[in-house]
Amino acid sequence: MPFFMKAVAILVGSIAIAMGINLFLIPNKVLDGGIIGLGLIISYLFHTNAGFTIMVLSIPIFTISWFKYRSYFFNSLHGMLLSSFFIDLFHNLSQVHFHLSPILSSYVGGTLIGFGIGFMLRFETSTGGTDLLAQFLSEIIKLNVGIIILIIDVFVICLGGLFVSSETFFLSAITILAGGITTSLCTWNFTSTHYTHS
Repeated sequence: MPFFMKAVAILVGSIAIAMGINLFLIPNKVLDGGIIGLGLIISYLFHTNAGFTIMVLSIPIFTISWFKYRSYFFNSLHGMLLSSFFIDLFHNLSQVHFHLSPILSSYVGGTLIGFGIGFMLRFETSTGGTDLLAQFLSEIIKLNVGIIILIIDVFVICLGGLFVSSETFFLSAITILAGGITTSLCTWNFTSTHYTHS
């Protein structure tokens, strides 16, 4: 995989994720799943920078990957750092109003985030996060990785419903569904043999 193409994928994917979060999720206090969702909950509650919070929450996961999945560490570190950087860089975009309904905003935001993640995966990189955590847990509890990711996402949006609002829960479910479908479409026919762990 040429380095230039991977760099472009990280850049385009990170910008798409940052725009989805700042333009469509943050104005309505909506969550994505996984580490991004946890970072947004903390950001909503304590007014921290979402990108920086996501980066800090990712440290334990990347520590695990350094020791257990070294190739994952190198394939995901740049994506995590750049996406976190752009999330905070584009923070002022959250003041832009498109006059969309919260439901439509949640759908569009999820689609943009799903595209960003899926586009990165097409070029053998990612933002890291819960996919690694799910793989690590699957080795311990012998449960399918996809099911673990779903459980984590449901747990995150339930926390959002508890600590932010009940509306956050329902809107976040739309975001996660839209993101999951878009990521799947972006990675269609993309086999896991191209993205292996050491």
